[in-house]
Amino acid sequence: MNSTLQQYVDWFRASSPYIHSHRGKTFVLLISGEAIEHSGFANLIHDIALLNSLGVRLVLVHGARPQIENQLKTLGLKSEFKRGRRITSKNILQGVEQAVGQVRVNIETQLSKGLVNTPMSGASLRVISGNFVTARPYGVRDGTDFGYTGDVRKVDCEAIKQQLQLNNIVLLSPMGYSPSGETFNCRAEDIATSVAIALNADKLIFMMDASGVKNETGEIVHQLGILQADNLVKQNCNDELTQLHLTSALNACKHGVRRSHIISHNTDGILLLELYTRDGNGTLITTETYEGIREANIDDVGGILELIEPLENESILTRRSREQLELEIKQFTVIERDGMIIGCAALYPYEDHIAEIACVAVHENYRHQGRGDELLKHLEYQSNNKGINKLFILTTHTAHWFQERGFIEDQISNLPVEKQNLYNTQRNSKIFVKIL
Repeated sequence: MNSTLQQYVDWFRASSPYIHSHRGKTFVLLISGEAIEHSGFANLIHDIALLNSLGVRLVLVHGARPQIENQLKTLGLKSEFKRGRRITSKNILQGVEQAVGQVRVNIETQLSKGLVNTPMSGASLRVISGNFVTARPYGVRDGTDFGYTGDVRKVDCEAIKQQLQLNNIVLLSPMGYSPSGETFNCRAEDIATSVAIALNADKLIFMMDASGVKNETGEIVHQLGILQADNLVKQNCNDELTQLHLTSALNACKHGVRRSHIISHNTDGILLLELYTRDGNGTLITTETYEGIREANIDDVGGILELIEPLENESILTRRSREQLELEIKQFTVIERDGMIIGCAALYPYEDHIAEIACVAVHENYRHQGRGDELLKHLEYQSNNKGINKLFILTTHTAHWFQERGFIEDQISNLPVEKQNLYNTQRNSKIFVKIL
């Protein structure tokens, strides 16, 4: 098999857990007006159709900022923004309605094409739009009357759920309607967030121009917990639109949405990369522990074996059977990343306050990123709690790594007698110790 085909097979195998876990889940996806104008919009539509075919229940919320601006110019009108919202007079509202209607029809038309020139060409995609969102006036703020600018008042989540259960894609525009028959211009971000919260959606996804959320040093942050996201909102170190998306994503997570994603429409295939690969491509805000270090349990045996097998084949690690690992699983610590074991290490106590560190392994895709240090620090912390004051390791390939972390070369005669009797002279491992 050539390398290209092998890469495809590897990717498909790696994506299979996500294909399984996303089936039947509800995702709310905000597509900005800029994404709709982007040259890659046709590919994005294909990917949305693919998600639907894989059993994902989709609510699409579209933006229309650039389209509204163009329509207002055509009509010879100009609008102002305050507090991040457009001031919508009656004349402006007419232009908004025209632009939003054109965008909605365009999306419906694109989705009606299905997956053209693919094996799924002709697949039936039903797109449902409607007055699912009730709005109220944003009102007068700081002396400014925002006119027909609206806030979300209520979401008809039962009606939306009925459509999702029929495998229909629900398409929502940035408009809300009042019981008295008025129409309001709402922010697409507010509608997407309110709908995600009302549906208790599994994911809320924002598509924007930027590649993700930046920290105070200008670096993209790929995962954020609630507290970290809250701090970044307060620091206000992103552009206005990214800040709005971050605030909305954080609000959704605080109100029950498990994960919010902020990704860029400029990357072709971004939805597939974010949803069907382990590392994604934008910023994830989550209420869960996306990656963490913990004590191993019996359910981790398979993942540990898969992790250490390549290193055993290269004789870097001593081979362990499943039975042995099951018996010793309480000695292991693992790093789990989104359900996958990407690191492990074991601590074996002996008499006289001595312990051995063994089976230190990190997945090849996550090496040189400090995870080995995390494991070592965790084991040293465990050792201190157990009254252990001396650690030793046996290694054939990683002597320098341990030396750089305070281990000093020693002799077999200084090992516990039990370990001396088990020493494999054929492997001829070097011995290093560290006093805690």
